[in-house]
Amino acid sequence: MSSSPRNPPPPPPPPPHLRSWPDRAALLADRDRAMGELGRRMLGGARLTLFLLWLVLLQFGWSLVGAALVSLDDSVDVISAHLAVLAAAAGLGALVPAAFFLARGVRRDRTARERFVQWALLDRDPVRDARHREPVLSVVWLVLPFLMCAAGLWICVAVPATARPGSSTYAEVAYGMGAGIILWVAGLIGVTKAVTHYRLAVRLFGVSARRAGRSASSARPTPG
Repeated sequence: MSSSPRNPPPPPPPPPHLRSWPDRAALLADRDRAMGELGRRMLGGARLTLFLLWLVLLQFGWSLVGAALVSLDDSVDVISAHLAVLAAAAGLGALVPAAFFLARGVRRDRTARERFVQWALLDRDPVRDARHREPVLSVVWLVLPFLMCAAGLWICVAVPATARPGSSTYAEVAYGMGAGIILWVAGLIGVTKAVTHYRLAVRLFGVSARRAGRSASSARPTPG
């Protein structure tokens, strides 16, 4: 989900001296809404779709650059060289924005995660917090990127291993390894996101966290 000016992410909770919730129920309702929106921005279906779209665009841009490299390596024709340069320029035109938006997504994930933690630490609400663990989405974010990492590593190993002098050019090997590296890096981003959210959910909503919350509540002195 994007964070355009029309749809900004939830802000962090106000500092203690500015909090004006009328009661705990109002605080928990705002907390639940903020955490739900931040969770969707980190792991939701729209976020996963954007992630995959930027990956496809990266691979498309690299395919144009790789085709240009192979064409320049195989041909010395002037027209072919000009076409290869145009293809490389078009490929870079796809690669640069895709890499930029992928990196921006990582930065926004970090910001959303920090605000998610800030809202979560305001209070405890086990009934509502159970759905913020997002176990299904976490598994999806783990499995798909893991397969990307495996495929990328396999390509990076298989392409140079199967290259033969005289039949495979350096440009073809570079093209194949570049495609594998893109898959591996994108997969690593996804796996890191899934593992980080799992560890975060365990820390915030796990059994030990709930016990700590109950212990803190029982340790509060009763008024009177």
